[in-house]
Amino acid sequence: MKVSQILGDKSADVISIAQDNSIGEVVKLLSERRIGAIPVMKGEKLMGIISERDIVRGIAIRGGEVLEDSVGTLMTTSVITCTPNDTVEQLMIMMTERRIRHLPVLNEDKMVGMMSIGDLVKVRLQETEQEAEALKEYIAHA
Repeated sequence: MKVSQILGDKSADVISIAQDNSIGEVVKLLSERRIGAIPVMKGEKLMGIISERDIVRGIAIRGGEVLEDSVGTLMTTSVITCTPNDTVEQLMIMMTERRIRHLPVLNEDKMVGMMSIGDLVKVRLQETEQEAEALKEYIAHA
């Protein structure tokens, strides 16, 4: 299955934040939306990504004061991305090898969505259930 198919089932809303927003604002947004990472945008250009992991590292170094810092101070700037044509299998390998849980989806340098490890696990579970049902059907009619 391709990323484009999964994006078709998800909300078209892509939540983002700017570099000059505070880490405290990011924390609030992550909590409200029940998500683990937010792309950092400047207009339509992807500048980075800020995740729960980035924030925890910042707190470990600077304590609670980090909540007043700007997103630009903690965000990851070397963002690994994917395209709508990538497959679930490709993303699972990429996420596992690079130990990441969120991938912005870019189509010709324009952000069109986000993929999380949770999205991929959901798809794989659905595929496994469908395969099991097909095997049961095959056995029942053999």
